[in-house]
Amino acid sequence: MPQRYLFPIFGSSLWLASIALMLDPSIIKDGWLDFLSSKRLVTLARGLSPAYLRFGSKRTDFLQFHNLKNLAKFRGPGPDYYLKNYEDDIVRSDIALDKQKGCKLANHPEMMLELQREKAAQMQLVLLKEQLSNIYSNITITARSLDKLYNFADCAGLHLIFGLNALHRNPDNSWNGSSALSLLKYSAGKKYNISWELGNEPNSYRTMVARTVNSSQLAQDYIQLRTLLQSVRFYSRASLYGPNIGRPRKNALLLLEGFMKNAGSIVDAVTWQHYYMDGRVAKVEDFMKTRLLDTLTEHITKVLKVVKTHTPGKKVWLGGVGPAWAAGTNNLSDTYAAGFLWLNTLGMAAMQGIDVVLRHSFFDYGYNHLVDQHFNPLPDYWLSLLFKQLVGPRVLAVHVAGLQRKPRPGRVIRDKLRIYAHCTSFHNHNYVRGSITIYIINLHRSRKKIKLAGTLRNKTVHQYLLQPLGADGLQAKFVQLNGEPLVMLDDETFPELKPQMLRTGRTIALPPMAIGFYVIKNINAYACRR
Repeated sequence: MPQRYLFPIFGSSLWLASIALMLDPSIIKDGWLDFLSSKRLVTLARGLSPAYLRFGSKRTDFLQFHNLKNLAKFRGPGPDYYLKNYEDDIVRSDIALDKQKGCKLANHPEMMLELQREKAAQMQLVLLKEQLSNIYSNITITARSLDKLYNFADCAGLHLIFGLNALHRNPDNSWNGSSALSLLKYSAGKKYNISWELGNEPNSYRTMVARTVNSSQLAQDYIQLRTLLQSVRFYSRASLYGPNIGRPRKNALLLLEGFMKNAGSIVDAVTWQHYYMDGRVAKVEDFMKTRLLDTLTEHITKVLKVVKTHTPGKKVWLGGVGPAWAAGTNNLSDTYAAGFLWLNTLGMAAMQGIDVVLRHSFFDYGYNHLVDQHFNPLPDYWLSLLFKQLVGPRVLAVHVAGLQRKPRPGRVIRDKLRIYAHCTSFHNHNYVRGSITIYIINLHRSRKKIKLAGTLRNKTVHQYLLQPLGADGLQAKFVQLNGEPLVMLDDETFPELKPQMLRTGRTIALPPMAIGFYVIKNINAYACRR
């Protein structure tokens, strides 16, 4: 295989907002919402801030708000307290948090966490059964639960986007906003700075509840919600996002087209979702299929075409993305291998001008999450942290000589070496403005060499090489950076993300099945100085 030569083309640029996060409403049902005040969870979320936090998924449309505090009588500790009085322990923790001012943070005893993991594991089976059968039970979010959710977002520097239930409907199939209005009034009374969306994947309602919402009704629902927001003074100018369609196939695209025609001006950004594969049948080899990776580009193109036709200039967000749907696959979508899909998503979305990418999920339900139930960062968390610290919003075009080969008639060449370039993040004070960051995915089973050419030649390069740690290989749940394991030092301290300095003029040698970030210092690129 010939050596690649990478040339910069600084004249072409786009903008991309930062990575955003999601939480599934099932976090209420399995009890993990009570632990969002954990100091370690808040620290990990803060590492990816500033960002949006979307509270929503399929269970959005089974969520009801009740203005209840839901407090039980506090009995205090006694013999075998954690075993016998688990619910009281939650209340005790709540009372202790209520006494704190500002950010409310907690250190939960390990016994309490262990019992919660047992409870969550039992509920996980119930939630998975619902997911597979596509039959969902209702979820109640109380005032206290909303307080905990907002406290987490606010402490972590995340802006909360709350998904309202679109399936609470009147006999004439119009949207019933009574529960939403109650939630809006409560949140306004608390002065919670929240943005809003309505429903999740409306194109899937037929399979979920044997009910359909056509594009005209969907548009009317959003117009009604905008009116509702304006009726609550505190939210009269709040942002509204939607319609959050699923994968843009025929029915979803028709729904989006009708919605944009009738209510495109109502939303502040158009949202849609992309999950790469069915989590029930995924294999580790699937995560390296270039044809699968390229489906994202095809879907972005379809969505952008519809949006530009009806509302030119309207922002488009990937409102939900993950390696696999059906909650993902254990020991696959939560491992190093999933990083290929995640970084591919960020690179392709940036190249096509997608403003925000919301990752499902930060914590808890399923196997697509960034943080496990022991509050340990998974490989995609570290990948996200590196991206956040090194990659700026301005996208640069690059030319790679030797990468594209002439296809045979009727064939498409899908190279397994993927190279993206951005201006280095202006927030990273280790690098002056004008530096650029290149990130590379090597899906080959052999080492690949990339020679920096043109104005990139003979510049200082910092390498951040991410590889799996341990004998599990691609299915590892721990990673190393430049040969050093990445682990939290304590609940509030990240490891130092140290670069390896490459000798000036040296060829970049990327190991097989590896991901690398390369910061080219002091290149003084004009597009990156502004």
